[in-house]
Amino acid sequence: MAVMLTGMPLTALTELVNGWGTLPRQEDGRGDEPHWKAAGIAPRLGLPARVSATLTPQALADTADRLHEVFSAPDGKGCARRLTSLLSDTGVRPAVDAAADGSLRAAWRVDAKQHALVAAAGVTLRAFLADHGFARIGVCTGSHCADVYIDQSPGGRRRFCSVTCQNRTRVAAFRSRRAAAASD
Repeated sequence: MAVMLTGMPLTALTELVNGWGTLPRQEDGRGDEPHWKAAGIAPRLGLPARVSATLTPQALADTADRLHEVFSAPDGKGCARRLTSLLSDTGVRPAVDAAADGSLRAAWRVDAKQHALVAAAGVTLRAFLADHGFARIGVCTGSHCADVYIDQSPGGRRRFCSVTCQNRTRVAAFRSRRAAAASD
């Protein structure tokens, strides 16, 4: 039975990648333990209940790893190629859905519910990138961090996944400069 999707919240997308991705968990020392349990993240993903109820830890991890590849692409061309491949693999296609009040809205359809999570994340990222460009996503530049971010700031200069990583990096740079000055 086909599944209709409308995407997912951007914060849920980054929570998925950062909480379940293999590389983000390895870089910050979490190992195999995700930030969120499968039941904890499922409601925030915006998927139909019949899909959310079937999400497995392996499906969350596999999806997060595929999405991390999009965020870590070296340039816009690579990002587009990776995201296009991800969307093609799910067989997602545009659709129109009628809401309970009879109004119509843009939606997406996938034939297999096991592709719904990847498809919803992919169409969400596709919409954001089409509006804002490749420079607005990335992997944190903090040391020992491979978390991803989506930059929604007006200035578009974000390079860290969180204020915590940004502060750690600034404090480390300050201490390094101070130590270098003291040794001279």
